[in-house]
Amino acid sequence: MKKLTSSNRPHKLIEYANGPSLEEINGKIEVPKNIGFWKTLFAYSGPGALVAVGYMDPGNWSTSITGGQNFQYMLMSVILISSLIAMLLQYMAAKLGIVSQMDLAQAIRARTSKQLGIVLWILTEFAIMATDIAEVIGAAIALYLLFGIPLIIAVFITVFDVLILLLLTKIGFRKIEAIVVCLIMVILFVFVYQVALSGPNWGQVFAGLIPTTATISSSKTVAGMTPLSGSLGIIGATVMPHNLYLHSAISQTRKINHHDEDDVARTVKFASLDSNIQLTAAFFVNALLLIMGVAVFKTGAVKDPSFFGLYNALSNTSTLSNGLLIGVAKSGVLSALFAIALLASGQNSTITGTLTGQVIMEGFVHMRMPLWLRRLVTRLLSVIPVLICVMLTSGKSAIAEHEALNDLMNNSQVFLAFALPFSMLPLLMMTDSAAEMGNRFKNSWIIKGLGWLSVVGLTVLNLIGLPAQVVGFFGDNPTAGQTDLANGIAISLIIAILALLTWTTIELYRGNQRYAAKLAAKAGETA
Repeated sequence: MKKLTSSNRPHKLIEYANGPSLEEINGKIEVPKNIGFWKTLFAYSGPGALVAVGYMDPGNWSTSITGGQNFQYMLMSVILISSLIAMLLQYMAAKLGIVSQMDLAQAIRARTSKQLGIVLWILTEFAIMATDIAEVIGAAIALYLLFGIPLIIAVFITVFDVLILLLLTKIGFRKIEAIVVCLIMVILFVFVYQVALSGPNWGQVFAGLIPTTATISSSKTVAGMTPLSGSLGIIGATVMPHNLYLHSAISQTRKINHHDEDDVARTVKFASLDSNIQLTAAFFVNALLLIMGVAVFKTGAVKDPSFFGLYNALSNTSTLSNGLLIGVAKSGVLSALFAIALLASGQNSTITGTLTGQVIMEGFVHMRMPLWLRRLVTRLLSVIPVLICVMLTSGKSAIAEHEALNDLMNNSQVFLAFALPFSMLPLLMMTDSAAEMGNRFKNSWIIKGLGWLSVVGLTVLNLIGLPAQVVGFFGDNPTAGQTDLANGIAISLIIAILALLTWTTIELYRGNQRYAAKLAAKAGETA
């Protein structure tokens, strides 16, 4: 069957797609040979930045800062471990795309049934919309804080970031990568500046990087949070399922000679270096956020962990920890920089969320639509719950409105916990397989062991944290009946997750066996 390409595909809003991942940019960026290590690294740099954006999006901010407020530097080790797991998973995602020439969604669909593909597509779409809700809330609040735009109008303005996307699609993917890197540097600068003014205790910071059993304790409660719930919040906000799909696609943007194993190995090496460098930057951003919670603010001073509360706390001299911070805060610089970083984070997520949506739609259900239409549809769907939340609290106090938006953002993250195993498990099974990756590129026993430890560990932690996340939908003070109902819903969801994981595992295993048998038969015919 002849595959449709950009040259022979009919021009429709919704089209059939079964070609290369993100076909318009797939294999389009040339990388010269023999240009030295640093120039080669620069040529491959960029995709890692788009991936790193998901690890420092608005959903991470309140969890890290609140964790610092409540438990000082104890949860630094959780941020470190989450970042290391992210590096491992993103390495496997990039390798899968480069070696197999399929993104993760395509690879799953090629080994499973159409019915399972549709289920996993819908599940992943919900996860993307959950991150989009956080982005809408973050961007709308940033516009309100910086320019005084009413929240409802600010929410509608976020819809028009589709125009930014249209502009970016015209300037080339390499320039998009550069813009994302610049926005990351803005975010990093803001938090480095604020933490530098606070003068944290660096000895305690480094001591916090060493894991202890205290980080998973559920006996100590501070402001309604235990170390375990704080750890789960940080992990849930850090490791994102959609990033694995995205990385497996954009790692294919460089032109590769797939008949030359050495060229493929070089691409895997430099794509991994790019990813690890950018994820290290994401680790520093998240670590700086936690340090802000400890060192920038007085202990227990931040009563409102929403973006509004953090903005106000950065301009309220009574909440800040030292005279230098207080002096700068009086000028409004600290709070303004925070809002600018929030806006930059939201715009970064606009780019990556749209690309990921296209990847999973093409990969799972072989459908495609223009990026601007894709963005408009998903943004409008994400705007609806935010608008409802704003309108329902419009007659209440400002604090009630702020808390409602913060709860909506946090509660939407339940879909990420639900979807994460269904990206991690297939990724690990695919990259463990010699049939899929070849003997040279399949996971080594060390990567395989660490991969299974990470996948099982994160899945178990997400399932453990699911009841508390469902209870969160009933507010801060649920009744006994609501708690029982939430636990019942959580148990049903856990059963559904395990059943769907079993279905996915069986189909992937059988699909891989068929593919291995096909390769063996082909090799026998050739011999």
